[in-house]
Amino acid sequence: MFENILQPTHLILVLVVAMIFFGPKKLPELGRSLGEGIRGFRDAMRQHHDDTKDENAGRLPVGSQDVVPEETTDRGSSPGEAPSHPI
Repeated sequence: MFENILQPTHLILVLVVAMIFFGPKKLPELGRSLGEGIRGFRDAMRQHHDDTKDENAGRLPVGSQDVVPEETTDRGSSPGEAPSHPI
């Protein structure tokens, strides 16, 4: 449905319609305000990400306190078993 929505001819048509609808004097102002809105949104998302990172700093994930590290040696393997890592 939306495979070819960003073809150059479609974008040119949208720009022409915007130019006719808003006029050449109003278009730069609209672009500037749209850019400021996007910049504000990105800054807010970055701030939220930094805040949540600071809140979670030092915390271990749930259940990580119960994890016991595995032993990496092959001392416990039986003679018929293959070693856990290739030689």
